[in-house]
Amino acid sequence: MAAKRDKVIITCAVTGSIHTPTMSPHLPITGDEVAEQAIGAAEAGASILHLHARNPDGSPTPDPKAFMEFLPRIKQNTDAVVNITTGGGHGMTLDERLAAALYAKPEVASLNMGSMNFGLFPALERFKEFKYPWEKAHLERSRDFIFRNTFKDIESVLERLGEGCGTKFEFECYDIGHLYTLAHFLERGLVKPPLFVQTIFGILGGIGADLENLHHMKRIADKLFGEQYQWSVLAAGRHQMNFITQAVLLGGNVRVGLEDSLYIGKGKLAKSNAEQVAKIRRIIEELSLEVATPEEARKMLDLKGGDQVAF
Repeated sequence: MAAKRDKVIITCAVTGSIHTPTMSPHLPITGDEVAEQAIGAAEAGASILHLHARNPDGSPTPDPKAFMEFLPRIKQNTDAVVNITTGGGHGMTLDERLAAALYAKPEVASLNMGSMNFGLFPALERFKEFKYPWEKAHLERSRDFIFRNTFKDIESVLERLGEGCGTKFEFECYDIGHLYTLAHFLERGLVKPPLFVQTIFGILGGIGADLENLHHMKRIADKLFGEQYQWSVLAAGRHQMNFITQAVLLGGNVRVGLEDSLYIGKGKLAKSNAEQVAKIRRIIEELSLEVATPEEARKMLDLKGGDQVAF
């Protein structure tokens, strides 16, 4: 069984690198927009903020300067745990993907646990015109792209960011094999509990958003990690809310945000990240459960503390 969950951690993934500006006018692009939406998500109940950065045209960027347009402001206005991506965006090198996290030394960073196909190209069927030229190419490129996360890559992140900066990880697991890869690093002593295991459903190339898969992922994680992990769940697109509600009932923590889904209901775009956070918070509380504060999340995940970051 996963570690006892007295309260539910809500992570909010604010902008990501998957969706493009054409898909929603509410997707945060600028540093001000990312900061405002992150602060709003924290005020709505998110204790962890998972962050990417974008260029002025909305394309993903690994540049630490772009992250610094919003990181200090978020820290000044919230007590939320900042989680910086190391997944970056399609086509970035590992050094580029690590640049912002190594600069900022956050409490948490994401870490993908395996190489995989990562298909965004089906979105091309939904849009005839795009606001920026890069968008169509970005989506099409995913048809012939492997998201690289080799054992050597993972070892490098664990050494440079984990040991070097005291950062812990949101271990992103898109399939069953990724759980076994994480178990391999746990056995070698390169990662230490409590593990924060984010199981991800509904990305083309990863495990599908079927409830049988949700139960199976938890069974395998329980077998591999026992009480040494906190379990969290995200589901892409239309699966988001109903799927993570099931995860809450099974003892899991949850992740929402415009990185994972642009919608708040069927056919209705979310106007902000805070709207999604508020919705899942209502669901959690209506199930007679409590949402974890940032300090409670820090204790559950054994984090170094917000005063130990470099921004």
